Amino acid sequence: MIFLFRVLSWLPLWFMHGLGWGLGWLIYALSPTYRHRLRANCRQAGLAWSQCRGSVGEAGKLLAELPRLWFGRPVPVQWEGDEHILQAMAAQRGIVFLTPHMGCFEVTAQDYAERFGHTQPITVLYRPSRQPLLRGLVATARHRPHLQTAPTTMAGVKQMIKALRAGQSVGLLPDQVPPQGLGVWAPFFGCRAYTMTLSARLAQQTGAAMLLVWGQRLSWGRGYRVHVQPLGAELPADPVAAATVINQAMERLIVTHPGQYLWGYARYKQPRQETVS
Repeated sequence: MIFLFRVLSWLPLWFMHGLGWGLGWLIYALSPTYRHRLRANCRQAGLAWSQCRGSVGEAGKLLAELPRLWFGRPVPVQWEGDEHILQAMAAQRGIVFLTPHMGCFEVTAQDYAERFGHTQPITVLYRPSRQPLLRGLVATARHRPHLQTAPTTMAGVKQMIKALRAGQSVGLLPDQVPPQGLGVWAPFFGCRAYTMTLSARLAQQTGAAMLLVWGQRLSWGRGYRVHVQPLGAELPADPVAAATVINQAMERLIVTHPGQYLWGYARYKQPRQETVS
């Protein structure tokens, strides 16, 4: 598997994105469940199909670009709003980066580590694959200077808190459905969605700055543009109210570029039962 990814990593980004676009539409055509969920989530957000249609191809690009991002040459990345990062660093504060399932979230942590990691390393929360082969592939691919990964376990949470208290940065996807007991029900585009409480607790317990970040995928394989902005609101102490504030921030971000959000993600599913150790 690693050998195949290394071979694919030599292909141009524009080619892999073109391949991914076709893959995205093929999956859309062959899976009625995925197709229905994607369109239903788009309607739930109050958007027209014409605004969300691009996400079909973008979802395929997300898969196809991984070999290049994990094993290939560096890709062109522009930054917009990175002054917010520099301000937090100047104040010697840790940073909690919130990234929705939007654009290329892989490149945001990678390029942050490259640009800012020597001053303030980053730890990224991830859910380990249940398949050993994929677990090994991801672990190998994401191992790089100034970038650590933390599993979605209690040990991983402690690792992130420790990093923030040391004045470092962490990153996570706040619109990812957490296991049962690790979230609350809060509105997301007008419908109750099980929402993690971890993102708010990390900032509240450590005094870290909270920034929104996402990697816009530019057309024709021209690279990426990483957007950074403050949360724009104070987090209430109540977990449901805090989750609602974060969901609202995600909504505002998503509607700026709805064609790059993963509308096919099962955002409103029931949380799974899982033992967190």
